[in-house]
Amino acid sequence: MSVLLLTICSEAVAGDANIEPTSSTTVTTLTSAPLTNPYPQVARAYYVQLNAEPLWGQALGTRLPPASLTKLMTALLAQQHGELQQMVTVSATAAAMTGARLGLKAGQQISRQDLLTAMLLGSGNDACVALAESIAGSEAAFVAQMNAAAARWHLSDTAFANACGFDDEQHYSSVRDLVRLTENVLAEPALKRLVGLSEARITVSGKSRVVKSSNALLGRLPGAIGVKTGYTNKAGKCIIALTERNGVQVLAVFLNAPDRWWDLAAIIELAYREARLRASTAT
Repeated sequence: MSVLLLTICSEAVAGDANIEPTSSTTVTTLTSAPLTNPYPQVARAYYVQLNAEPLWGQALGTRLPPASLTKLMTALLAQQHGELQQMVTVSATAAAMTGARLGLKAGQQISRQDLLTAMLLGSGNDACVALAESIAGSEAAFVAQMNAAAARWHLSDTAFANACGFDDEQHYSSVRDLVRLTENVLAEPALKRLVGLSEARITVSGKSRVVKSSNALLGRLPGAIGVKTGYTNKAGKCIIALTERNGVQVLAVFLNAPDRWWDLAAIIELAYREARLRASTAT
């Protein structure tokens, strides 16, 4: 499958300059209409959108572990809460987080803004918990806010058990809900800018350091502008990716994608090929 897709990918890149935008460059909420599913192997559940139009997908409403895609909700609530310049003292609980880490130590000082940056780019679980605790007093209280927001935004196939995306039977989402969540995140200019950075400089207890993005598409795939990666043993490899070329956007969501980077890059190229075909037919 990947060899075929990559062959198409190399053919597609050459023609992207001729693509014309066919609608506004925004992420839109999914409908319940069935989608064509030409690439069922690429992920347990996936979705591809060309501008405002759903293109391909499968298992859009299936509840699956979202891994660190969870952090999009954490980031959105933090951004909306504000006071991001407030300094935070890292707790022993946050410093003890496992998995992807910034390497924070108990007692260190860091701003909420830098915690947000480290969480979105490097997917640091210690930064995630420190941020959640600083806003709500405890991670559990923050998770209650996450679930309230999910209900408010009608994310009916989403429930959170933690702020970071650790596997839990009561922690799940769906492709459909993650598209809606992504729409809300990208509506925040500061977050849209952050998820498109390949690296950023932060300060921890007065010492400057660089955090690099876990999104391997940034700076490598033409037009890549975000959004978030994730991985756990149960969730597998997950990603939400947004690209834009000449005013044409492609949004893709993959949950449990064995060959995440290659298949995603190739699917995106196939979507741009579809845009070129539609543009040529229209003229």
